[in-house]
Amino acid sequence: MGKHLILAGGGHAHVAVIDGLKDFIDRGHSVTLVSPAPRHHYSGMGPGMLGGAYTPDDISFPVEAMATAKGAAFVQDAIERIDSAERAVTLASGTVLHYDVLSLNIGSGVPTLGTTPPGPEDGVYPVKPIDNLLMARERMLDLLQEREPNVLVVGGGPAALEIAGNTWGAARRVRDEHGGRMPRIRILAGKHFLSRAHPGVARRARKSLTRRDISIIEHGYATSIAPGSVTLDNGEVFSGDIIFLALGVRPPELIAASGLPTGPDGGLSVNRHLQSIGAPRIFGGGDCIHFKEQPLDKVGVYAVRQHAVLPGNLLAALEGRPLTPFNPGGQYLLVYNLGDGTGIFHKGPLVFGGAPAWWIKDFIDRRFMQKFRT
Repeated sequence: MGKHLILAGGGHAHVAVIDGLKDFIDRGHSVTLVSPAPRHHYSGMGPGMLGGAYTPDDISFPVEAMATAKGAAFVQDAIERIDSAERAVTLASGTVLHYDVLSLNIGSGVPTLGTTPPGPEDGVYPVKPIDNLLMARERMLDLLQEREPNVLVVGGGPAALEIAGNTWGAARRVRDEHGGRMPRIRILAGKHFLSRAHPGVARRARKSLTRRDISIIEHGYATSIAPGSVTLDNGEVFSGDIIFLALGVRPPELIAASGLPTGPDGGLSVNRHLQSIGAPRIFGGGDCIHFKEQPLDKVGVYAVRQHAVLPGNLLAALEGRPLTPFNPGGQYLLVYNLGDGTGIFHKGPLVFGGAPAWWIKDFIDRRFMQKFRT
């Protein structure tokens, strides 16, 4: 008898599973992909879309078409609760789906300040979901026709660097083509911008931002966000027409709310097989998990490395066969997109900047997208 696999989310830990779904179907199993949208945006290319280097289609997987072409069902919805004892998920629509094996690739969100934080309708744009970046871009381009908008980027990490640089890049592209203004961009970076980055990365980033008159404010941490303003813990208030929230990422609350074991960050706690330590019929990948044996940075490379074992382990779990351990691997490559046709390359002790770094990132990202969209 065939079993039922539910894939929650179409992120890049799951694209290899979706790509290989014919194997599941041919062996008599049924598969349902549950995703909030028929396309899934690749977050690593999100800042490039903001800057105008990519279109929304360039950076998204058509996950509905990919899944249904392989014989799977697609449900456009979001999971609100998981009942591991009953092997059931409840969707936002109220629909209940039962599974034999469930795999979570539901990504992460940006922490917000306050119980009712402002959103895009108020000019405040968390950097996830990626759709927010497109809305922010359109808003900024509209404002540039009227005046010089104030843009605030709240956060002091790599996301803040890429968002600020690509906001500048978006405006520069329009100015070069049609003339006009440039925004005033300030990064509210807490106490130390890029505090966890390699010193060579931080030095090159500061130089690039300073050259473009992008200010880095290191006076204190944001304590509250309101429509049009950000307040720091020292009492300073900064006004902004567009406010980006780039305060890091954290897994969705539904994992802990469903009673599943979690790590310190709230991610699904999984063993070396990417299997929940408390619910062996549940697996996970990407930003929403906590790999118990070795906590992993929230970078896309680990989701890609999980392609080597996650599809096979899901099929093995359906059929009662042994599972394969996941090897996180060693050092990984990071390339930061600065939004002006340059980047910063970092792997181990090697750091360099300029156009070649951007070319490398663009090539890697486009190749990854093409591999699965084909």
